Amino acid sequence: MQIGNEIVTQQTTPSSIDLSGSWQLTSVDGEIKSVITLPGDVHTALHRAGLIPDPYFGRNEEKVQWVAEREWAVERSFTLREAEGDWYLDIDYLDTVASVYVNGFLALEADNSFRRYRPDVSSMLKSGDNSIRIVFASNIAVGAERQKQQPFYIPYSTGNSPIPDGNMLRKPQCHFGWDWNIAIAPFGLYGTIALNKLETARIEHVVTRQVHNNDGSVDLTVTASLFSKHAGVAQVYFDLDGERVRLDVGVKGETEVNYLFHIDEPRLWWPSGSGEQALYTLSVEVSDELVTRQIGLRTIELITTPDASGARFAFKVNGREIFCRGANWIPADALYSLSSPEKTEDLLQSAKAANMNMIRVWGGGLYEQDHFYDLCDRLGLLVWQDFMFACNLYPSTEDFLDNVAIEVDYQVRRLSSHPSIALWCGDNELVGALTWFEESRKDRDRYLVSYDRLNRTIEQAVKKALPGALWWPSSPASGYLDFGDAWHADGSGDMHYWSVWHENKSFDNYRSVRPRFCSEFGFQSYTSLPVIKTYAEAKDMNIASPVMELHQKNAGGNERIAATMFRYFRFPKDFPNFVYLSQIQQGLAIKTAVEYWRSLKPHCMGTIYWQLNDTWPVASWSSLDYGGRWKAMHYLVKRFFQPVAVAAIPAEDGRTIRFSLVNDTLSDVSVDLSISLLTMKGERKHLKDVQAVCSPDAAVTAATIDVSDISEGTLLAWHFTASNGMGGEGHYVNGTYKALELEPSGLTVTHEYVEASGAVDINVTARGLALFVMIESETDGKYSDNAFDLASGESRRITFTPAKPLENGRPPEFRFYDLHSCQSAD
Repeated sequence: MQIGNEIVTQQTTPSSIDLSGSWQLTSVDGEIKSVITLPGDVHTALHRAGLIPDPYFGRNEEKVQWVAEREWAVERSFTLREAEGDWYLDIDYLDTVASVYVNGFLALEADNSFRRYRPDVSSMLKSGDNSIRIVFASNIAVGAERQKQQPFYIPYSTGNSPIPDGNMLRKPQCHFGWDWNIAIAPFGLYGTIALNKLETARIEHVVTRQVHNNDGSVDLTVTASLFSKHAGVAQVYFDLDGERVRLDVGVKGETEVNYLFHIDEPRLWWPSGSGEQALYTLSVEVSDELVTRQIGLRTIELITTPDASGARFAFKVNGREIFCRGANWIPADALYSLSSPEKTEDLLQSAKAANMNMIRVWGGGLYEQDHFYDLCDRLGLLVWQDFMFACNLYPSTEDFLDNVAIEVDYQVRRLSSHPSIALWCGDNELVGALTWFEESRKDRDRYLVSYDRLNRTIEQAVKKALPGALWWPSSPASGYLDFGDAWHADGSGDMHYWSVWHENKSFDNYRSVRPRFCSEFGFQSYTSLPVIKTYAEAKDMNIASPVMELHQKNAGGNERIAATMFRYFRFPKDFPNFVYLSQIQQGLAIKTAVEYWRSLKPHCMGTIYWQLNDTWPVASWSSLDYGGRWKAMHYLVKRFFQPVAVAAIPAEDGRTIRFSLVNDTLSDVSVDLSISLLTMKGERKHLKDVQAVCSPDAAVTAATIDVSDISEGTLLAWHFTASNGMGGEGHYVNGTYKALELEPSGLTVTHEYVEASGAVDINVTARGLALFVMIESETDGKYSDNAFDLASGESRRITFTPAKPLENGRPPEFRFYDLHSCQSAD
């Protein structure tokens, strides 16, 4: 077969043909012809062919809107030596409304990107050359048509989604735009595309169930769901870390086969920081098909018992409560073809490196591919898994709910054996959305009943697929069948607290609530200057430029960032320093929340901030830039999420400051804490030394000082060392940074390339007080530390590890920021 100028050689086997690779791409009207690599998306294919500009650059988002408005087709041929027998297509992540034809015969009508399709195509095939064609309808046109067919109007969040009616379709909701995402409604095929021969039987699902016995042993029941077209006997092999058994099973249609492995001395799986991530390899084999799973042996509970404040919300793993430290995950890229398992791994490794033990897969994206959950298993990152519904209202017609039930059944069976999966959550913010739209405010009963039908469908499908699953109806939610306001009520359930950002309240406002578990809260910053340079020219380096405004998707976001600077800081002297200071204040906002809420332990047992990553280069709430660079905030996250941490927290009356000592480890820790004052010249004046002890999984007050002890023209500083080797430092300003008469920091820098490691050692020394010293380079890479403080005469050695080997071992050009130079014209 020839596609363009490329000759594609078909690789065939007796039982399977992988159909991924190069396909012909055409607009259905015949005007445009190109090639596309599947798995992949149409926008990226058109960009690589030079048919559209880079959607991420400048204002090109506006220039590529037409792509999603058209119908597109992809086609290729393949060769079958013998077409006899039973054959089926294996397709998943098909986005979204698509018709699949084999040799001109309709094989599949698909309309859910979250389902797997396996249509029988035996009668459509022939020996020799065959063709397969996929026609993608315009999701925009289909969404509009389905909205018209609803018995009553179903509102969607116009503030998030400038492209309408995305709530009519089972595809990532953020594809229609979000307050951090590009709005181009991409489509394509992002997963498996293969033709398989059905021998005696195939494996549909592999699901496991664990029973942890009183004697410490574990019984692991493995259920293999098989499908056979004809009656027969299948040889099924089960293997757990080399313990292999064979069962001969009579099959016809759907058949479930069970086998129990007994493990006398199990190695348990723990979240990161709490123990080993022990994993067993499980495989199930039948005919020519082998399915392999990573299995972690662990128990997990969600504690929601009533107490004096309302009700608890805490996860217990292997009998031990775990304080959850983490962030919300959104898709790794707005365009699938620009993502990769390697990029996903880099982002998740950065989460673990910042002392996280939980990731929330947010409900407006997608159920991630298997490699994502495999990584979370290996890294010890618990997964709060939303179902893919977010911030809109949704249909409750029979056909829609039937589609959802199949989706949920498939995803739960696919993912449930991962030890990292902690919770199945019905949706993101759908209860709150009932109050956001004029239609649902006027007729709440109708829309509440409609929501309840959807939520109940999801719940019943979860519990049927996985009896005993940990289920939570929505995020946020105050409890089961509680449809109240979980944005401001902090007595029970999980909370989304957005008053600081969306209502423009001060950072101190985070200390006005006492959440049991805060699963969303955030503050925006600009993406780093090297990333901005990938989409903006020099003339665009102004927050009010059209390009910068297009790369800010939250209404009023730029004004809010600037207004916050006026509240706390002297205004930065130029655009690069504006970007730098936006990241510092972002980190301070989230630090204020996390440190206070951790100090409430065990009243609060989780802080999951919004958000870890970006889908494209944009101003957002992320702590990692698009591409994986660490913003200033991520370096702060690493410190305030440390399992043993010290924080200065002011009293409500403003007269005292307490030093909170938090210990998330299994053992007692003793801490040596040194408290001092820092002058504007960077001189340290010792205030007191404190020794404190904190029991496992607890928070205590290590020391208290009077605000009157902080003399004018100074700020409070401290450093600590813990008996387990952890340590840290920090400072606290009694007032605002703009009130400080900071003096020049006098930073001097030397650096040296280390040939053996390929890294660069950077030595930074201060003659005065240097707050939030930030090192930056056009060269991508990570720093051992950043956004740190130096007093007069102090030095810090930082290691920069480039993402790629340096050309000729030549160190890059580094830029240095600190608070004084940022705000001063000196």
